[in-house]
Amino acid sequence: MHHFHRFVIWSSLLLFAAVFLAPMYVMIVTSLKDMEQIRAGGLLDWPVRPSLEAWSKAWSSACTGTECHGLQPFFLNSVWMVVPAVAISTVLGAVNGYVLSKWRFRGSELMFALMLFGVFMPMQVVLLPMSQVLGWLGLSSSVGGLVLVHVLAGIPSTTLFFRNYYVGLPDELIKAAMLDGAGFWRILWRIVLPLSTPILVVTLIWQFTAIWNDFLYGVVFSGADSKPVTVGLNNLANTSSVVKEYNVDMAAALIAALPTLLVYILAGKYFVRGLTAGAVKG
Repeated sequence: MHHFHRFVIWSSLLLFAAVFLAPMYVMIVTSLKDMEQIRAGGLLDWPVRPSLEAWSKAWSSACTGTECHGLQPFFLNSVWMVVPAVAISTVLGAVNGYVLSKWRFRGSELMFALMLFGVFMPMQVVLLPMSQVLGWLGLSSSVGGLVLVHVLAGIPSTTLFFRNYYVGLPDELIKAAMLDGAGFWRILWRIVLPLSTPILVVTLIWQFTAIWNDFLYGVVFSGADSKPVTVGLNNLANTSSVVKEYNVDMAAALIAALPTLLVYILAGKYFVRGLTAGAVKG
């Protein structure tokens, strides 16, 4: 009976995994086919003559509207946007969480409660006021403007992550360091941050994924030369041509998704560990 239960469980898990991964399989095999096989063969057929030609075209020469430079410029815009946005929002979240959990002051709980509104507030609510702020700062339609938007949008979430994690750290560590003469920044740098690896990994992965995959802010706040890869992918897929090249579209979608896939493949287990550690400590 025990073996039968294990067989049922594993069969169910494998079935669900196959259903979940089927779209990914279709995208990969379609991106490796030529258009002749796509028109003649079935959706799940393996490529007869696998080729990376569609990948090359999607990267460097596919048309996105009137421009035919592929996803390369959009991909680079996303890189220049996501690296500073993730770093700054994570650092600010760590400092905020440290202050709100270990250096509480009058009104700190109210401030934390108000910051939580940013976690649950619909993104559409801030579009108009944010566009006005970017105009006042001279950052409209620029990568720098997108960085600022994502930092501001990410601070509530990163603060929540770090604050809930730091609440579980013993107050005695902070008090002992203060008795030894350590100040605010030294305690943060020498004691708190070395103990923050699990939640730091969670926050970095969370922010990277959210910012890289964002479409709404990218399409609203970017200009002709600062559009992120999600907007470029949308433009590529919606660009009309004589022949719809599904292999190029699939290759472009995989290129756009590749960074987040790599992050989860390489650091997925640390993400799960960090979530578990935060749950236990928070």
